Amino acid sequence: MTSLGFDFGTTNTVLSIKSGNGTKSLNFVSSGGRTDTMRTCLSFMKDKDLGAAALKVDAGAAAIRTFIDNPGESRFLQSIKTFAASPLFQNTAVFGRRMAFEDLMEAFLRQLMVYAGDEWPSNVTRIVAGRPVRFAGINANEGLALERYNAALSRFGFPEVQFVLEPVAASFYFAETLTQDANVLVADFGGGTSDYSIIRFERIAGKLHATPIGHSGVGVAGDMFDYRIVDHVVSPLIGKGSHFKSFGKLLDIPSNYYANFARWNQLSIFKTTRDFADLQDIVRFAVEPEKLERFVELIEDDEGYPLYQAVAKTKMALSGADETEFYFAPLGADSRKVVRRADFESWIEDDLAQMANALDEAVDNAGLAASDIDKVFLTGGTSFVPAVRRIFTDRFDASRIESGGELLSIAHGLALIGERDDATAWAA
Repeated sequence: MTSLGFDFGTTNTVLSIKSGNGTKSLNFVSSGGRTDTMRTCLSFMKDKDLGAAALKVDAGAAAIRTFIDNPGESRFLQSIKTFAASPLFQNTAVFGRRMAFEDLMEAFLRQLMVYAGDEWPSNVTRIVAGRPVRFAGINANEGLALERYNAALSRFGFPEVQFVLEPVAASFYFAETLTQDANVLVADFGGGTSDYSIIRFERIAGKLHATPIGHSGVGVAGDMFDYRIVDHVVSPLIGKGSHFKSFGKLLDIPSNYYANFARWNQLSIFKTTRDFADLQDIVRFAVEPEKLERFVELIEDDEGYPLYQAVAKTKMALSGADETEFYFAPLGADSRKVVRRADFESWIEDDLAQMANALDEAVDNAGLAASDIDKVFLTGGTSFVPAVRRIFTDRFDASRIESGGELLSIAHGLALIGERDDATAWAA
């Protein structure tokens, strides 16, 4: 029996199988290079070599490369997972074809199969897919999301499909190292969600048993932190908060123009909208036209992805330093700004409060006090943000807090659970 752990993340996706006494991540080789973590994104492009009815599909870094190299000619989709629970998302148009969430998830996983090549196991008997405690999005419908997940995965003919809460999978990965019974809290910080799960681990007759006793989550995580930096550092450079003249009145530049920065690929889509045409018209009436001209150039030159790379670099630097320099050459010398950790933490204050409230909810649901938690495991890149770590050090003794396997722990935990005789007992 081979069990495949499938950590389908908002930002990154990892696949893992059991190997010997442990697990191994599948490696993917594409035009974007070799990696064991795949960016969760897709690109579609017409290719005359494939025939009129066929599309060239890429995923991960290869998809990003296609999108950047062929602006206006490719259809790019990222953070596919955020569509799963949305009743408003029925399908999207891709070169005249309507593609539902199930179609997108299937296309993504099939590309991963291609990129994995010979590493893809030929005898998968069970796929164990992770799912968040709470799906991201307004009015997220959990049942709908799981229906869509199941519909997509069923197309591959796996004999068995199971779903396990992502923090439960991460906790299982960490619990392999436990030497005594313990109440374990796992905090999993992804791109779109922050999830918490509290599990009682016990060894009975030498076998690991687990009882879930509390969980919670919130649709706020690393992607929102990136957006806060963009909103406070970049947007003012390109006109946010400035004004234009109309019929003798001084009016604010519409703020909805800047909402497109929530996802970098939205900047390319923005280029085709009426709003962008209106923005171009407003330039000549602007009080500070040079700022809006920068905005227009940023959109026309498809600088969204490089911009977010610069933003992510800034965020990571602030995890180890009190201040760092942000600079993005396409915005000129004015973009050279010192960003202080204290300012960043003030920008994400409301987000941190939501994350902290969800954590307290998980502990309350478990009927425990903070002192009853024996181990705290933090996973996901956002766990490196000092303000996020303080949420935990304020509540738990620092000696109980551990981290590791930030990108791989969920997939490895899913694969380990899938190999167990009692795998169904861990299913969500």
